[in-house]
Amino acid sequence: MNAYTVDARDQPRFKMETDIRIYSRSCGLLEGRTVDISESGIAAMLRLEAPVGVMVELEFTLPSGPVAIHAMVRQKNAFRYGFEFVDTDSAHEVIRRTCRDLAVDQSLSSNIQ
Repeated sequence: MNAYTVDARDQPRFKMETDIRIYSRSCGLLEGRTVDISESGIAAMLRLEAPVGVMVELEFTLPSGPVAIHAMVRQKNAFRYGFEFVDTDSAHEVIRRTCRDLAVDQSLSSNIQ
């Protein structure tokens, strides 16, 4: 699987802003705000630094409800971080469905404008 970077995106991204909590063994609890989501990862703005390459647990809320999923910190650009999902369980399926719904919603809203 490719790294979660600006230039090597495997999946389309969809704008989604919500609060996110990041649990890290090395940093404890970090809080931020998501920027976008894809089936393979999520980007978020954080006020505190998280080390690239560490495994974390993410908690955030999708339109269908709260999600907890493990991810790897793959990229950092100033305060923006890229996280690659590593779970392959039901949480990942919820994320896939949400991305499909966001694709339709954002496609419809761009056609209206």
